[in-house]
Parts: sequence; C-alpha cells; structure tokens
Amino acid sequence: MDCPAPVWWLVIQYTAAKQADYIGFLHRHPFATDAYELGFAPGVREDYSYRCEQYPNVELPVVILDNDFRDSNLDRYLERFERHDPSVAVLGDAYTAEEAQTLNDAVRQLTDDYPHKEYVVVPKCRTAIDVLDNEITLGYAMGYSDIQAQDIAEYSAWRDQKVHLLGGSPYEQYTVIDRLTQPTLANEPPADIVGLDWNGVQKAAYYGKYWHPDGWQSADHLSIRETVRTSLHEIKRFWQDRSVWPDTEPIDLYGPAVHEPDDPVYAVDGADIRSRDQLEESIVETYADCTLAYRTETEQAFLEWRDRR
Repeated sequence: MDCPAPVWWLVIQYTAAKQADYIGFLHRHPFATDAYELGFAPGVREDYSYRCEQYPNVELPVVILDNDFRDSNLDRYLERFERHDPSVAVLGDAYTAEEAQTLNDAVRQLTDDYPHKEYVVVPKCRTAIDVLDNEITLGYAMGYSDIQAQDIAEYSAWRDQKVHLLGGSPYEQYTVIDRLTQPTLANEPPADIVGLDWNGVQKAAYYGKYWHPDGWQSADHLSIRETVRTSLHEIKRFWQDRSVWPDTEPIDLYGPAVHEPDDPVYAVDGADIRSRDQLEESIVETYADCTLAYRTETEQAFLEWRDRR
C-alpha cells in the first residue's frame, strides 16, 4: 500500500505546478510594447506584425509566435518561425490523430534544430492528447476557439501534462489552473502550467473599460493606450497575488524595448522630449561615454560630423 505524500510536499508541488514560465500578451505596438515593459511575454500571430517599423526607438522581440488557426498552414508557419525565432511556438490545432502526428513530427524536427524552445500544439480531439509527445506543451483552448478544451476531455486528461492556457479572463484561467494542479483524493499528478495568454482587454478598451479584479471599470478619463496599460497592470497584480506570475520576465532576458537617453532632451538643441510617443519616434544612440537622442537621422549625422571636426 502506497503511503500518502506529506501535506508539506503536496503544497510545494502545487505551488510549483501553477507558477507559469511566461504570461503572454499578443498584439501590436504600442500595446504589446507596454505589456513587455510590464513583464509580459509579447507576441504576434503569424499573419500580422507589431507594426512598429516606423518607430526607430522601439525594438520588440517576438517571444510568442501564434498560428492563424482559422487559416492554418504548417509550411507558412515554419517560414514565419525561421523569420521571428520565437521562444514559444504555437504551431497549430490538431482536430484528428493524423493532424496531431503531423504536428508532432514537426516539433521533433524543430527540437533537433532549436532545442531550447517551448512548442505548443492545441488538441481539438481526445486522441490528439495521446498522440503528442510528453515534451510538447498542450494548448488548452478557452477563448473564442470553435472547440474548447473541456469539449474534448475532462480535467484529469490534462493533468501530468505541460499546459498553456489560450484565452479566457484571469478568473476563468485561475479556475482551470486550480482544477489542473490542486491535490486530488486519487493523488493525480498536477499539470505543469507553462504559460497563458489573453488579449481581451484590448477590445474592452475601445468600449471605455479596463479590467480590475473587482470587475470592469470605467476608463472614460484614460486614453486607449492608458486603458490597456491599466488593465495589464491589474492583471499582473492579480497573478502575482496568486503566485502564478513568473520569477523571470522576458524584459530581464532581452532588455528594454525603448531605450532612454541620458537626459530627456534632443542632443542638437536641448529641447525636451515631452512624451512617450516622442521618445519612441526618436533615434537613440549609445556612444562610449553617453546615450543621446535625435529627432531624425539628419540631426544625428550633423552632430556626429560636428564632433569629429
């Protein structure tokens, strides 16, 4: 007869299982940039970009690359994967065992070439869970997917698996995290909550609302960007209070997306950089002894030429 695990060990196991390695926010600039600087893992779907090319002082890594599940194409996705080199790759949905095997084979090949990444496949049928290798993270569909995770399998099927929660509000996600990781009378091993994402706050911002643990709040006094940022701040606090927020944030690994000059002024004439938008539109250059900001490449070229004389 097996002896039950001591309570203290179950608590440690539960706490470790529910803490995510990353919490994602997939959108374009400036919302993804603000999320990144708050500690979220930014990302895009394969069919769009951050749209920050016109901002010289914004450099945002693609930490998560999602697939276009409404028009899936594995070859196209793999081409985007090569271009973006994400840390987390959500390859696609498996509606059949055959599709699961195809995605499984793709992950095996990718793992040989890029071993230190997280690969996510979204099961859309029960047999897909059994076909996929244990090293693959299962995408747990919760948002506006046509088939939800609970449509194909009960909670026990998702335990003892690596799991990424796709969509759903923080309270909805935390309910699932609890069901997948809390100790059970049958002593089932917990799921490993690798990551999660939700970008529902973006749409709500256009209706003048920001997310708060006590319910949606009016944001009539805030801009759209400020509204989304406020929601993200509250979501981060929500996950920190529940020990789900990761210990290491992507910005700790990749560095800031927007670089700051030594002084918030333009180098040529000393005029103040008055807004975040101005800073993002500036050219910020680091030299041996200082970091300076310019409005244009012409200003930068002029000052560098003058200093060489």
